[in-house]
Amino acid sequence: MSSKGPFLLDAVSDAPFPPAELALREPDGLLAVGGDLSPVRLLNAYAGGIFPWFSEGQPLLWWSPDPRMVFRTNGVHLSSRFRRELRASSWRVRADTAFGEVMQACAQAPRPGQDGTWITDDMHRAYVELHRLGYAHSVEVFDEEQLVGGIYGVAIGRMFFGESMFSGRSGGSKVALAALARTLDDWGWPLIDAQVENPHLMRMGAEHLPRIDFLREIRGLVQQPADAGSWTSRFGELSAAFLAESATV
Repeated sequence: MSSKGPFLLDAVSDAPFPPAELALREPDGLLAVGGDLSPVRLLNAYAGGIFPWFSEGQPLLWWSPDPRMVFRTNGVHLSSRFRRELRASSWRVRADTAFGEVMQACAQAPRPGQDGTWITDDMHRAYVELHRLGYAHSVEVFDEEQLVGGIYGVAIGRMFFGESMFSGRSGGSKVALAALARTLDDWGWPLIDAQVENPHLMRMGAEHLPRIDFLREIRGLVQQPADAGSWTSRFGELSAAFLAESATV
């Protein structure tokens, strides 16, 4: 085995991952190949700063790019114009009431420069199982009972690893992200992983974090006590209009 990735993963689901620091520079962050999408494998990956990302027909690919794109939960930015629009909005925001629907909408959302989706059927089943176990969560934006935006990801300890978001209506994903950040900041969770650079995320306040610093920060956060389980009651229901006045977004 070489001293740099990509490494071939052991068939045993709870086998440790190679250190994220050994990921390739080109393609940026590729660390390992193979394995499975079992809950224990996924949770071990995220706790080590690693995530799966592959297309239909490819082997499982595991990544840890450098630098990492992150949001501080008190640093998500909504423009003044968008805030004005939200003040008149009747949208409501909830959590963990439509996880599968959010994943499906993310899979179907068009992405510039991307043909198809990396949210394969296997990925969908794997994260629905993580959701059932209380580790994967969604934040959903509703206009009455119509889903108009959302975000989903994985929570370990006091760290949230964002996976994907979508807008069924203009601004839906912004509201979902802002509501997630506002709530996590209230809970004392300081960071949201956004994985890789995206101009839209940068405009909303995302920042680059060198991988060595990212790994240092999450190492402590994933070990913090936090109960796994549904966020529906704990999150409650927020109004989009409330987010327009929030001091932390």
